[in-house]
Amino acid sequence: MNTVAVVTAKRFTAAKQRMSGAVPEERRLALVEAMLGDVLEAVAGARQVTFTIVVTGEAAAEGLAAGCGAEVIHDPEDAGHIGAAKLGIARALELEADAVVLLPGDCPLLEPREIDSLITGLPDPFVTVVPDRHGTGTNSLAMRPPDAIEPAFGEGSCQRHLELARKAGLPHATERVEGLALDLDTPADIVALTTKIEMARAAGRRPAPRTAAILGI
Repeated sequence: MNTVAVVTAKRFTAAKQRMSGAVPEERRLALVEAMLGDVLEAVAGARQVTFTIVVTGEAAAEGLAAGCGAEVIHDPEDAGHIGAAKLGIARALELEADAVVLLPGDCPLLEPREIDSLITGLPDPFVTVVPDRHGTGTNSLAMRPPDAIEPAFGEGSCQRHLELARKAGLPHATERVEGLALDLDTPADIVALTTKIEMARAAGRRPAPRTAAILGI
């Protein structure tokens, strides 16, 4: 199966504004870059991904993408999560992909095996919705074909995506993926991430190495 991974990344200066009051600007920018680096490393290690696209208007993100062998779609206007995802889906269709997995650049705990598990054996057609840790938002979509539904990220998007699949008459399901549950938006998320990394290290694992370094873990 020809599966394209689409990773979306805002300009670093525009990303994670809700952290700006608690996290110094320089550290926030470094954190955003580190998270994206960890996500791209996970995607590069996934055996079931045949091609990777990064949609971004950030020059530093383009450099990270190139280093991982990904194609860059320039997004100079910062189209937002939905707009960026649509750009990636359009390119996946041009590449004649059978399926697409939409991934955010701010889930640094993501591991290659989780990506492979998410897309291996994906039926045709099918929509898999991966919720955030609160169960209300959507942190990833795996879709076969790539344009099975239009992405509708944002508050309450988990149910919105399921409803779109229902209306389209498509088989669908939710699937919780530990490495995609926690995206960093607030200082509280940093605390939660720090705890998870420390627990993983106590178990002999070393997830999110770039992000952990920035956080001083």
